Amino acid sequence: MSGNVTPLSPRSAAAGQSPEPPVEDRRDAVLVIGAGPAGLAAARALRARDIPYDHVERHGVGGIWDIDAPGSPMYEAAHFISSKTTSGFEGYPMPDEFPDYPNHRQVLSFLRGFADAYDLTDRIETGVTVADVAKEPTGRWLVTTADGRRRRYSAVVCCTGAQWFPSMPELPGEFTGTFVHSNTYRNADDLRGQRVLVIGGGNSACDIAVDAARTADRVVISMRRGYWFIPKHVLGRPSDVFAAGGPHLPMRVQQFLFGRALTLLHGKPSRWGLQDPDHKLFETHPVLNSNLFLALQHGDVEPRPGIRAVQGRTVTFTDGRSAEVDTIIAATGYRHRVPYAQRYFGDEQHPDLYLTAFSREHEGLYGIGFTETNSGAYKHFDAFAQMIASHLQDKRTDPQRYAEFQRFLRTDRPDLSGGIRFDASPRHQGYVDADALAAYRAKVGRKFGWRLQTGTRRALDRTRPTDRVLTGTAS
Repeated sequence: MSGNVTPLSPRSAAAGQSPEPPVEDRRDAVLVIGAGPAGLAAARALRARDIPYDHVERHGVGGIWDIDAPGSPMYEAAHFISSKTTSGFEGYPMPDEFPDYPNHRQVLSFLRGFADAYDLTDRIETGVTVADVAKEPTGRWLVTTADGRRRRYSAVVCCTGAQWFPSMPELPGEFTGTFVHSNTYRNADDLRGQRVLVIGGGNSACDIAVDAARTADRVVISMRRGYWFIPKHVLGRPSDVFAAGGPHLPMRVQQFLFGRALTLLHGKPSRWGLQDPDHKLFETHPVLNSNLFLALQHGDVEPRPGIRAVQGRTVTFTDGRSAEVDTIIAATGYRHRVPYAQRYFGDEQHPDLYLTAFSREHEGLYGIGFTETNSGAYKHFDAFAQMIASHLQDKRTDPQRYAEFQRFLRTDRPDLSGGIRFDASPRHQGYVDADALAAYRAKVGRKFGWRLQTGTRRALDRTRPTDRVLTGTAS
C-alpha cells in the first residue's frame, strides 16, 4: 500500500533495543475494522464519498454470520430475529425469495452479495487482527496489527461486533458436568442423549432450548425473571411489519393494548410454568419466539426459575425443585468489548458513544454495531455509517461544519428512551428506543446538512447477484 514511511528512531537503535517496525503513514485514510454487517455498511458509505479507506478483517466477510469463523456464536438453527422486510440495507433489501426470517446461511450469503455488489470485497484485507489502536499527540491514530505492522490513520471506525465476548455467570456451587456459554453451541446432535439445562431468557436461550429438545433426553430452561414473548407472526405478517403498519399510538397505550393482546393470544406465561413479567411490555429487549410456548405445552422443555445451588450434577432452583443435568448452557449475553482500544471506549457493557456511534472525547474514533435497541440492527448500522462518512467528508470540504459537530456532540445528550422506562438491568443501561433513535438521528442530519443516503452510482444499476444469495454460494 502507498504512503509515507516513518524511519526508525536512532535512539532506539543506539540503545540496542529491538527496532520497532516502521510506521506506514496512510495520511487522510480511514481504517475500518471488521467486515461484518456494520463494517460493510461503513465501507460502502466511505466509498460512495470517495473517502480513502483501508478495511481489515480477522476472518472472512460476514462477521458472526459465518458459522465457520473461530469464535462465532452462530448455531445451525439460528434465524434472523427481525424480518427480511425491515432488515437489509438502504437501496439493497433482502431478496423477496427469502423466507420472512432467513437462516444464518442466507444472511451470510446476503452480506457477501452486498459486499460484491458494491465492489467492497477486494478492498477487504482478511486474516488481519488488530492488536492495538493508540491515539497520538497529534490526534491521529496509530494502529498495530498482530503481525507487528504499524499504520497511521486520520480516523478509525471500529466495527468489531457485539457478540464475540461471552458474559459468563458464576454458578452457586461446583458443577461436575459440562458448563459452557451458548457461543460454543452448534447443533442438537452434540447433545444427543444428554440432560441439558439452558440458562437465560433471551432469544438465543429460547432457540437453543427448543432445538436441543429434538435430541436431548431432557431439557430444562431456567429464567430468573419473567419476560414478554412476542410471536414471529401476527395475523400472518411478520411482527415487526405488523407493528410498523399500525397506527402511531402513545407508548403507554401501545404497552397496554399490545400487552393485553399477547396475554389473550398465549395466556399468561405462568400458565405454562414460566414467571409472569414484572415489567411492562417493551421495557426489556423483546423475545421474538413462536416455538418456546409450543415446546412447553408439549412437555419437550421444562421451565424453572433461577438457580439456588449446584452440587455435582444436581441443580436446585429457587422454587425448591431440582434436576440432574449433564450439560449447562449459559445463554447469558455478551460484553461489548473493543479489546484493541478499550481504554477509549470505557465500559465493556456499554461503550460511551454519542448516539451509540461517535466518541465524545476522542476525535476520529467511531463505533458501529454497539447499539442496543428494540428493532432490527442493519438499518441502524447503515444510517450511522452514512452519518460518520458525511462527518468525515466535512473534514475535507467544510472544516467549519466539521468542527461545529465536534463541539456539538460533546455536550448534546438527547433522551432516546421514546417514553419507555427501560429495565435497570446491566444490559439495558445503554438501551435506546429505535424510533426515538431514528428520529433524533434524522434531526441531527438535517441540522448539519448531511446526505444520509448512500451514493447509488455503483452496483444498483446492474443485476444484483440474487442467484448467489439464494444458493449461499457467494464468496
